[in-house]
Amino acid sequence: MVNRDKYEAVIGLEIHAQLATNSKLFCGDATSFGAAPNTHVSPITLGHPGTLPKTNKIAVEYAIKMGLACNSKIATDNYFARKNYFYPDLPKGYQISQHTTPICIGGEVKIKSSTGEKTIQLNRIHLEEDAGKSIHDITPTDTLIDLNRAGTPLIEMVTEPCLHSAEDAFLYVSEVRKLVRWLGVCDGNMEEGSLRCDANISVRLKGETTLGTKVEVKNLNSIRNIKKAIEFEIDRLIELKETGGNIIQQTRSFDANNDTTFSIRDKEDANDYRYFPDPDLAPFHLTESYIAEIKSSIPALPAVLKNTWKSQFGLSEYDIDQLCEQKEEADFFMALTTQTKHYKAAANWILGPIREYLNEQQISYLDLQKSIPQLVELLELVASNQLNFSVASGKIFKAIMDSGGSPISYAQENNLLQTNSSDEINNWITQVLSSNPEKVAAYKKGKKGLIGLFVGEVKKLSKGKADPKVTTELLEAALLK
Repeated sequence: MVNRDKYEAVIGLEIHAQLATNSKLFCGDATSFGAAPNTHVSPITLGHPGTLPKTNKIAVEYAIKMGLACNSKIATDNYFARKNYFYPDLPKGYQISQHTTPICIGGEVKIKSSTGEKTIQLNRIHLEEDAGKSIHDITPTDTLIDLNRAGTPLIEMVTEPCLHSAEDAFLYVSEVRKLVRWLGVCDGNMEEGSLRCDANISVRLKGETTLGTKVEVKNLNSIRNIKKAIEFEIDRLIELKETGGNIIQQTRSFDANNDTTFSIRDKEDANDYRYFPDPDLAPFHLTESYIAEIKSSIPALPAVLKNTWKSQFGLSEYDIDQLCEQKEEADFFMALTTQTKHYKAAANWILGPIREYLNEQQISYLDLQKSIPQLVELLELVASNQLNFSVASGKIFKAIMDSGGSPISYAQENNLLQTNSSDEINNWITQVLSSNPEKVAAYKKGKKGLIGLFVGEVKKLSKGKADPKVTTELLEAALLK
């Protein structure tokens, strides 16, 4: 039996994130997804002789923004290099990338794992252009090429070999995807290839410091597949170690049909890419004032918001984590909290009925901005016991979202305002107790949990108008008689 506990996995990840620019890294061709094959091309994308590339300024800005968010050092002097490696779907025959001068040096991304918070160290973040796409499964005899993606701007985020489990890799990629979306530098859509991951994996005995022979699993295009591929590779490598097999440094791919990896090619210790500065692209210098300007445009990051909301709003860790999943949602919560002090109620509304409504209507938080005054009024009506939550969220909320009317007016017109009138509530209580003599007897014999049933019946009979707190007090008094 294989003893897996005596081994430690060592994992390094390379994430390629397509930058959300309208045009490619070195020309004006569009980057939008889904166009007919080979329509987002030009003489520059096609590598025609005599064509000259020009650097996309927004792509540089987005790379800096990501680096600053990860606490990387921004290199002020930069240039692009030609990476001479044959890609059948890069017409130039080389890729333009950064080698000795990555635009972002070092950095970190924090994750929250089952064993606590961890810091994943970055080696670098650099800019490069994407290749096109080779398609092998349309005809049985030919490989087809779509060059729409060729030249698309990417950042490549390279970690140190500092991860030790598939779970940590899963959490890291999840955090990076959330961060690029938060900053607006990438849509994070792994299904469309906007975010892809390569995993370098090796195993060694616990306590050893020398890295084992690594394998690389390429082009993992879902977070679930990243976890499954790494888990499979760790088990495969340990099995080879235990049985005396030979671990070959190679490049592998993941088969999502059976959750296994398979070899694509063996890999040498070093590749001779023959990097040299691209003679057609001028080096570029980043001034400190330019970097500072970009830094000032970065929105408050989730880690900062979480600390603020915990200390000032008293929200739970769960609520905070949920609200920080999407920037749009966090922005909407902040907009609400500038107009109401009912912070916990605002969080509950967003995580409950508001999310449900947006999904049903297939709209975004931006579409709901104009309705913030009505939502604030609803929060106040519930907080002051003029409405109960179920009536407010189930009947009034959707009605006023559609009509744009006033919650208090709608409640008055439809006789939905909550009452704390003892006479009116006692009348409903009498009807409920008269209809449930056996349960009344059981309550008086000690089944005190039935009070919730009685409150629910009064709520139903009153159509939500009975104040629950007053109802409970009057019920307890009636049941003592």
